[in-house]
Amino acid sequence: MVGHLQRLAIFVDVQNVYYTSRQAFGRHFDYHAFWARFASGREVVVANAYAVDRGDPRQRQFQEILRGIGFSVKLKPFIQRRDGSAKGDWDVGITLDAMEVGPRVDHVVLVSGDGDFDLLVTRLRERCGVTVTVVGVASLTADSLVRVASDFVPIEGPLLL
Repeated sequence: MVGHLQRLAIFVDVQNVYYTSRQAFGRHFDYHAFWARFASGREVVVANAYAVDRGDPRQRQFQEILRGIGFSVKLKPFIQRRDGSAKGDWDVGITLDAMEVGPRVDHVVLVSGDGDFDLLVTRLRERCGVTVTVVGVASLTADSLVRVASDFVPIEGPLLL
């Protein structure tokens, strides 16, 4: 099709990318560089960044930066359990949103190294026929997720601040 921009959906697991980038490199993920690399020249149908809301001012500032780039920021309250563990994961929300938009796009970019998403990536490719690029820290991304992705882009150099 002439003149058809590739339709793109972006899903960012903010907690995962924050902790893995910090653990592997002691640096932060560069959302501006990411957007320039993946969204440029494409029709962005959905761009969701999934985060946990702890209500602190620096976090709110970060969320505003994400919105300024072009992301919709989806927030879930941070829950501290009685045993001291925390709950704040968006796996089900990301999966539902991705399966909903899958039939309407050509390409999905998932920013997460979480192996729980391997089934989602497989389903998107098989049922929706979309290309799925996984973006994650190579040493901290589940092998199962890398295997099922159409392609894997490591978070390194130009994607770090």
